[in-house]
Order: sequence, then structure tokens, then C-alpha cells
Amino acid sequence: MTELLTAAQMRDVETRAIESGSVSGLELMERAGAGVVSAILRMAEEGGSAPVACGDSPEVFGQIRNAVVLCGPGNNGGDGFVIARLLVEAGWTVSVVLFGDAAKLPPDARVNHDRWCEIGAIQPWERSGAESFADRPLVVDAVFGTGLARPIPGAVREVLWAARGCPVVAVDLPSMLGSDSGADLGSWPDDAGFAHLTVSFHRFKRGHILGAGPRLCGRVELADIGLNGAATEAVRLVEAPEGIGKPQGHKFDHGSALVLTGGMGRTGAARLAARGALRIGAGLVTLAAPGNAMAECAARIDALMLRRCDDAGSLVQLLEDPRITALCLGPGLGVERARDLLSVALEAGLSCVLDADAITALAGGASGGGLHERCVLTPHSGEFARLFPDLSLDAPVEAAAEAAVRAGCTVLLKGPATVIAAPDGRVAVHAAVYERAVPWLATAGAGDVLAGMIAGLMARGWVAFEAAKAGAWLHAEAARLFGPGLIAEDLPEQIPLVLRLLQNGVQTSSSPSA
Repeated sequence: MTELLTAAQMRDVETRAIESGSVSGLELMERAGAGVVSAILRMAEEGGSAPVACGDSPEVFGQIRNAVVLCGPGNNGGDGFVIARLLVEAGWTVSVVLFGDAAKLPPDARVNHDRWCEIGAIQPWERSGAESFADRPLVVDAVFGTGLARPIPGAVREVLWAARGCPVVAVDLPSMLGSDSGADLGSWPDDAGFAHLTVSFHRFKRGHILGAGPRLCGRVELADIGLNGAATEAVRLVEAPEGIGKPQGHKFDHGSALVLTGGMGRTGAARLAARGALRIGAGLVTLAAPGNAMAECAARIDALMLRRCDDAGSLVQLLEDPRITALCLGPGLGVERARDLLSVALEAGLSCVLDADAITALAGGASGGGLHERCVLTPHSGEFARLFPDLSLDAPVEAAAEAAVRAGCTVLLKGPATVIAAPDGRVAVHAAVYERAVPWLATAGAGDVLAGMIAGLMARGWVAFEAAKAGAWLHAEAARLFGPGLIAEDLPEQIPLVLRLLQNGVQTSSSPSA
């Protein structure tokens, strides 16, 4: 499974390698620069064109043989000096601009600064500007990389903004991107990209996936710089689930899910969830509706079972059926009805997905103490903020992890980069970004289908954390394969195709590259 590292974890991997004597910092810098240059030369040979996000007048890489390398005051700047030298060796015309004082560069960066000075000049940052990019060179952003977690200086932002009209290659990360949080540190417009290509090293960083990362990075490639070993306690990227197929058996061998719905006129969300549970492979799915909604539900379902559930007492009776293995509460349930049913559902100790109105009821103080490790909470950012008002979504990984510990259950924080956290400290990120971006998934009812899919997997016996990861991946993949024009009703009907492709061994990338 792909690791997503923080800046500190990456530094730790590098430090351990250097202290072991297997490699020097100078060698790592040379390898990093060579990896970036290899990617640049490959793009130039392929003649790839920069997307509109990189400027109003995209350039064709195959026509470019001149570059401006923007170097910063740390080791990312040292990578930049290596890149500049290697591009000159490849026959390019290169200009180097330095932000900061050369005398204060770290030792390895200073060595490569001096090597560059033997073959080329360095332009002070204050003398650079729009005129530096007038002939549309390739711009290499080697200013900060993973080294900054605060807003970038105004002088740096001004130059980076001027470079937007050119094809841009970022070294490790774009300089205005927070390495750990994906925060935009440069007050970049929401509709503006930056890099055409970001070349990172050893492992992907969280910032490539979270927040503004996909918009600012363009495409992400990994360069192998010869480091071994994994980071401890690293967040993992969710990949295609294994073992999703169903063995032969009776329907009850594949579990039975109970989905609770609200009253007349509010049953659509629960019906979507129930169909998601059925399509994902639960052997039996039952919709539990109040009396005034029975006729409405009966007119709109076929493969689903239908039972009456007016209140908490009715739910107690329904749960006497030992074949029920999972519950789904929230979609279309209504907050008052959720408050009435929540304690009974949680006290049953069954696998349980809480979404939408059930989360709102929890935020209002209803039976939060009854959550257990077989529960999955599926809040979007607004619901999360109401449920955990003191946890900042500026750090979504840490927020979801802390929420899972507090709640004692799995928390799935929905978004283009969905964070899934278990109460034992495990965290994974599902990335519906880059080549797996599905903006058309932002449609009414899509979250209800996801809740049902997770409930269906848990009905089949999947544990909460694994069901949440698999559900998130399958949900996005169904949307991706369907394409634009998707509505929530399409998602359950697309699941068989996704399952068939997985069963036939068709691989779908989950990496940040595009």
C-alpha cells in the first residue's frame, strides 16, 4: 500500500540512510536533481503540452530548450542547482535565480551552489520578475519544497505568480503548498493551478493528495533516489480492495442489512442506501419504514424487503431477528426519528453505519456514549465540524484520527481526499483526485449510496475500517467509470461493472500521478 509521508517522516528516512553510511546527503541531492531532469527530458522528448492551468498560452515541451531555475534557501534550492547544472550538460540554456543569501545555504546546497557558479551566473531574486519569463521558458520551482509550513513571502509569491504563464516543474512540492496539510500557503486563486509536473522523491507526501495539492501539483511523479525502508506510522493511500468477490452459499451466508428510513416523502435517501448495500453483495437488505411510508416504499422497491418500524419499540422487535448483521441509520431518517432509534441501534452491538441525520442527532447529544468499534461515522466537513467542533479541518488527517479515538469507532471524513481513521490509530486516505478525480460525484444522494455500500460490506462480515476503505474506493470507481452526467441512482447500477473488472484482474491506479 502506498505511503503518504509528512515532511518530518521524509527527513527521518533520509537521516537514517545518511547515518547508516549507505549514502551521503550530497549523493541524495545529486540523485534528486537527476530524477527531476530525467522527467523533464522525457517530457521534452514526448512533446507533451502544458495544460491551461499552467497559463493562458500553453507551451509545447518539445519546443522548449531553455529554463529558469528558481532556487530557495534550503536543500530544495540545492536540488535546483543540480537540476540547472544537469540541464546545461543536456544542452539547455539555463538561468538561475536565488532567493536568500548564498552564505547561509546548508552545506550540501552550498556545494552545489558553488558547482553551478563554475559554469553559470546567479541572478538575485529582487532582480527577477515578469521579464524573466518573457520567452516562456520552462520554470523549475525549487524554492521551498517540503520545507515550509507558513505563508510564503510576498516576494516569492510575486515571482511564482509571474511564472504561471510558463510550463512549470515543481521539485518535491510547489512552494506555496503545505507538505503535510495540502494548505495553500500562497493565497492562490481557487481556480488557478500552478505546476504542470511535480517530481517528488521516495514516497508521495500528504500535500500531494490533500487540500489544494491536486490543483497546484498538476501531475505527480516519483523519482527513485535509492532510499529504503518505510516510515513508521505513515498514513496509507487506499487502493483497490482485494477479496471483494462472494463465495458460493445461501443468501444469509452473505449477511443481512437493515436500513432505516424516515416518513412519507423522505424515503428516497434510504432506498438509495439500501440498493447500494444490495449491489455490494449483502445477501438480504431490508428497508424499515414507518407506517405512513410503507405504501411509498412498496411502490419503489423490488429486490429489497420491507418491514414496518414506527418507533424504538418496533426496532427492538426487528432486531430480535438473529440473521440481521448490519444496520444503516441516517439517510432520510429525520433528526427526531434518529434520536428515537439511535440508542436501540447502538445497544444492539451490530455493525452500524451512521450518516446524515444520525450524525446530526449525535451532534445534538443523542447516545454518543453508545458508539463502539463496529460503528462507522461518515460525516462531510460540515457534519464533522458540528460533531467535533474543536478539531480543525485545516489538518484533516489529525482531525479524523483524533475523532476516531474519541468516538471509539471508525470515522470516514468525506471529500475528494477522504480520510478514514480507526480508533486504534490507523489512518488511510482515499484519493479521488488526479486521474481518479470524479467531480460529478458531488450530487445529491451519492453519500447515501456510500453509507449503504459500507453497511452492505459490514453485513457480509467486513470489519469497520476495511469496509469503509473498500466502500470509498468502490464508490469513486463506480462514479469514474460512469462519467459525467451521473446521478445517485446510477451508482448502485454501476457496482457490478466495478466488481467484474476487479474479479477479472483489471488494474486501476490509485496513485497521485495522472
